[in-house]
Amino acid sequence: MGFSQDNLKGFVLALSSSAFIGASFIIKKKGLRRAAAASGVRAGVGGFSYLLEPLWWLGMITMIVGEVANFVAYAFAPAVLVTPLGALSIIVSAVLAHFILNEKLHQLGILGCVMCIAGSIVIVIHAPQERPITSVQEIWSMATQPAFLLYVGSVIVLVFIMIFYFAPQCGHSNVLVFTGICSFMGSLSVMSVKAVGTALKLTFEGNNQLLYPETWFFVFIVATCVITQMNYLNKALDTFNTAVVSPIYYVMFTSLTILASVIMFKDWDDQNVGNIISEICGLIVVLSGTILLHTTREFERSSSFRGSYASLSPTLSARLCNGNGEFMKHEEENLLPDEAVFFQRQEMH
Repeated sequence: MGFSQDNLKGFVLALSSSAFIGASFIIKKKGLRRAAAASGVRAGVGGFSYLLEPLWWLGMITMIVGEVANFVAYAFAPAVLVTPLGALSIIVSAVLAHFILNEKLHQLGILGCVMCIAGSIVIVIHAPQERPITSVQEIWSMATQPAFLLYVGSVIVLVFIMIFYFAPQCGHSNVLVFTGICSFMGSLSVMSVKAVGTALKLTFEGNNQLLYPETWFFVFIVATCVITQMNYLNKALDTFNTAVVSPIYYVMFTSLTILASVIMFKDWDDQNVGNIISEICGLIVVLSGTILLHTTREFERSSSFRGSYASLSPTLSARLCNGNGEFMKHEEENLLPDEAVFFQRQEMH
């Protein structure tokens, strides 16, 4: 695939964005730990003391910088190209977690990171060119087509079910609940971000799109989705291991965003079967890499990993559902002494 100038700009911006976002995971988690140790209430159980923690705000600013770069990238390149580059944020997050949070990254974890990068490269190489869009009303017609409205309706129903039923029941024992809410809302936010970014791009080129109510509706959707994402991402980061939350969130978010983009913007309509198959294969490689990165962290904590492979039979879903106890034990190993004492006392009550 030959890169157009717009695709190249989107590519560079997406790479920069992933670096900032990957680092923000680590900075925010350090802030969450400090806030929990100081206040006695963790974000994962409804605490908001992290809002008074400067380190958390530094992480938030870092994430905002990354999101702004990502926002601009979507104005220049299709979501199928921009979104998979989020794999770099996994690498940054996992490596920094290894050195800063003592969340060890072992050989199979490194292999998982390499697979994420390789799969993303394949997707980028075969990604479609950005379609020329002349007005926000053109995007609105795409957003109101029956197929995409069906997708939006399904997402809203699933998110409400997860928030009001699954989150209270198993949100703190199943990593897929909080990350699933973030990912579903994220797929809608990306579509709206692309709409707003394109509207601003056209406005700066002299074709004012701020006069249309559709532009401000997309702005409202972006704000709603981002606020929801941030709330549940904080819960996920505070409850589970960073090197687990990051890749799982990436897998779900990327898959759903590509699906939403294919439905709304018809990204695959002008591509041949070979390119589409290559993109799907690249996505499968990324999924495999992130799953490997996740399972490695549990295998390394089990004694059977060093001696026998017989214990590797439990399914991934079983590990995810039963992972909270293991994650919390590992988190306690990584806490500062005062923090560990505090959380042990909390568990006793």
